[in-house]
Amino acid sequence: MPIKAIVFDMDDTLYYESDYVRSGMNELGKWVNENYNIDAFYKIAMNFFEKGERKYIINKTLDLLMIPYNEKLIQKMISIYRSHKPTIQLLNDSKWVLENLEKNIKVGLISDGYFIAQTNKVHSLGIKDKFQSIILTDQFGRNNWKPSHKPYEQMCLNLQVCHDECVYVGDNVKKDFITAKKLGWKTVHIERETGIYAKITETPEYMAHYKINNLRELLDILEFQHLFNTHCEEAFDS
Repeated sequence: MPIKAIVFDMDDTLYYESDYVRSGMNELGKWVNENYNIDAFYKIAMNFFEKGERKYIINKTLDLLMIPYNEKLIQKMISIYRSHKPTIQLLNDSKWVLENLEKNIKVGLISDGYFIAQTNKVHSLGIKDKFQSIILTDQFGRNNWKPSHKPYEQMCLNLQVCHDECVYVGDNVKKDFITAKKLGWKTVHIERETGIYAKITETPEYMAHYKINNLRELLDILEFQHLFNTHCEEAFDS
């Protein structure tokens, strides 16, 4: 069956997730400065992140700053991080793809993450009207985050298409493609050079059918060329 719907992941697919981390840590840095008169939180936290730290960054940063904390304080800071209005923007290739899809192609978004954080990302990116269906998987509960079948099945219902008429574009080989492939979707791995899940390998069943480094490369894949409008190649060259 020809592809009738293209569905995207959000984090590190449409924008750089590292920009969200910077935005959140900057918000926490302002809060720490206001409450403790210490202005080094952002710099220290981002140093941890850029060195590959992904867990307990807040705790470790507070330790270095010698700010005493308990679980209540950590949860408050996590809440500030997740609920802040992020300073993020669509990548140029993301804008290009969303602007050059054929009008009859259905477009969806499936994204994991805490609901308030993902909702704020959608708002900050200004993409709500770009999609016929947006599924933030946390609305179904944490057990229905990818690789759960639920979001893929719900997306097909929302877009009124069959599984073998869909392609999913994402960045995380650990969860984005295995279920989509089992259901009959085509899959594309977008590997951003600075993406959080870049250069991760998995066993074949987890890997996507195709791998690209820029969303414009979707146009190079024969079975997806019909997704784009007739002026697309001219736009690509400009």
